[in-house]
Order: sequence, then structure tokens, then C-alpha cells
Amino acid sequence: MKGSYIGELEELVLLTVGILYPDAYGVAVMDELERQADRRLNISAIHAVLTRLEEKGMLKSSMSEPTEERGGRRKRIFTLTAAGKRAIEEAQALRAQMFNQIPKVAFQFKIVG
Repeated sequence: MKGSYIGELEELVLLTVGILYPDAYGVAVMDELERQADRRLNISAIHAVLTRLEEKGMLKSSMSEPTEERGGRRKRIFTLTAAGKRAIEEAQALRAQMFNQIPKVAFQFKIVG
């Protein structure tokens, strides 16, 4: 497996692939990221991240059956692997651990005005 570190965008894409199961393909991932995370990315950027995550062993892909809506073309469907699930679980645990270390006083804001 190539590298296990994931950045924020990779984490969001992994989460989105999981959400869209079993219909996670490039355009669907792009649309869902815009809808849920307000992240507007072009399809080339999405494909680059999907490919990188597959190379890291965090996603696997297969070709769907041809559909009439796509003029007989097939879609590349992505699914999480065990490594992908582990990566998002580790990212979630790290964020929670760090958040829980912030002293409550750090969140006491005074409105200046």
C-alpha cells in the first residue's frame, strides 16, 4: 500500500464514497461534496483524488454495466477498502482526541464592540 497519510480532501472523498455506497462514481462524488461540504471541485480534481486513494489501497474500483442514461457507457464505481475505513476512523479519532485537549477557557470569547 502506497502511503497511509491522508489530507483533508482525501478524507472528505473517502467519507463521500462511503456515503454514496454502492453508487460512488466521479460525478456523484463531486456533486455530493458540493452539497454536503460546500466544496466546488472540477471533475479532474475528483478523479485525481479517487485514483490516488485507489493507489494507496484505500479504495477499489470496478466498472458498472452500461446504462441508457449514459449512452451505453459504463461508470467506474468506487468502494471503500478496509484500509480506507481504517484511515477515516483514525482521522476521526485524532480530531476528537485533539479537540478534547482544548481547555474550556479557550472557548470563552468576549465580544468586543
